[in-house]
Amino acid sequence: MNCEYELYDPSWCPGCGNYMIRTALKTALEELGIEPHEAVIVSGIGQAAKIPHYIKINGFNGLHGRAIPPAIGIKLSNKNLKVIVESGDGDTYGEGGNHFIHGIRRNIDIAHFVHDNQIYGLTKGQASPTTAMGQKTTLQFDGVKVEPVKPLALALTMGAGFVARGFSGDIPHLVSLMKEAINYKGYALIDIFQPCVVWNKVNTFQWYKNKVYHLPDDYDYTNKKIAMEKALEFDDRIPIGILYKVEKEDYGDKFEFIKNGPALVDRELNPLDAEKLMDEFK
Repeated sequence: MNCEYELYDPSWCPGCGNYMIRTALKTALEELGIEPHEAVIVSGIGQAAKIPHYIKINGFNGLHGRAIPPAIGIKLSNKNLKVIVESGDGDTYGEGGNHFIHGIRRNIDIAHFVHDNQIYGLTKGQASPTTAMGQKTTLQFDGVKVEPVKPLALALTMGAGFVARGFSGDIPHLVSLMKEAINYKGYALIDIFQPCVVWNKVNTFQWYKNKVYHLPDDYDYTNKKIAMEKALEFDDRIPIGILYKVEKEDYGDKFEFIKNGPALVDRELNPLDAEKLMDEFK
């Protein structure tokens, strides 16, 4: 394998949870035997979105909240690529909320890893969609006045077939979740607790360690009712692991020319064909 870190240092703060997520992702790709040319990481804007810069692999860095649309295009164009989306809680559930919802509806075969630090870390500590009600920030200095988004419950409501939560402070467990998500045929979400050591003094590594617990080995992740209960469990104890996993038809497989034909990027294109199509609209 040759999926190594780049030679320059990341711009993340010392102690940032993103380092652990990068380590977990690199390990997952290596253990799955995926070569750099066989996968692509797509991201938006934010600290989490810098992941493609720091792993030697195909990467696409786009606009804030817009990681999912190019990921969809890439997957439909080249079905043989493993497509991974890396984005933060603001990037995904805020600016990208619409794409998040409709990406789930389409069930595109992508693995989506959300670095959830419950704050806007890149822009100096404003409340994100997952910041708790009443929490004080650099902008909401008298406390947040709106209820937080519950991403796993939202994903289940929209029909996601793979819904999981991980913690950057538990790398071996996160590696196993990432491997499952990458191999899942369809849209797979992992919401990953990733403490921001500078701008979030509430949801720290210790805060998460005191609250998270592994789902038991006999947990039935095919039971949607139980999965929803676990998705809403966010008080003294917070479960991590695969909350829900069932088989669903992948969007690309609904099209015969994609499912059974060669990848679109490998097909010969004749510019004259476009003229024939445009003639139909004259």
